[in-house]
Amino acid sequence: MNLNELRDKAYQCAVKHGWHEEEYSNEHFLCLVISELMEAVEADRKGKHANRVNFEYYMKQRKRDDEEFMYAFKHGIKDSVEDELADACIRLLDLAGLRGYDLDSFDYEGSDTEDYSDMTFTESMFRICVYVTDNFYRDELYILLNEIFAFCRDRNIDIFWHIKQKMKYNELRPYKHGDKSY
Repeated sequence: MNLNELRDKAYQCAVKHGWHEEEYSNEHFLCLVISELMEAVEADRKGKHANRVNFEYYMKQRKRDDEEFMYAFKHGIKDSVEDELADACIRLLDLAGLRGYDLDSFDYEGSDTEDYSDMTFTESMFRICVYVTDNFYRDELYILLNEIFAFCRDRNIDIFWHIKQKMKYNELRPYKHGDKSY
């Protein structure tokens, strides 16, 4: 997966939808990442997981238009654990685009990550949040993405598939998603 391409796509979508009309600090954007991780916790508490099988079955029945994609996304993926983790990644990708970080220069496969297999879902999200709040600097963004990727690998979540679907969904949403201020 070319992370710089994902970075550029996430950033361009955010610009197009008005999310960079005002300047905000890294802390602003990182707080929004934390909010996505907490939404993932809430989705987990409710047992809400994406139904990829049904989503793909519906989408493959015939050529679907954008409205049908939105329908399928809202009913099979939206607000699930996987969707919220994709949102956290997209927010980090957007921040990387805003700040001009080269994401493909980091060795994701060769770097150390936490062992999430022995942690509960909430412990895992807490651990990732610690990375968010622990003296953020440029390299930390790579580490944050890497930790989310590692968690998803451990839980057999195809995060790149979910990022792709969420990016398409976001592209089809109205300016500032209709009524949000940030």
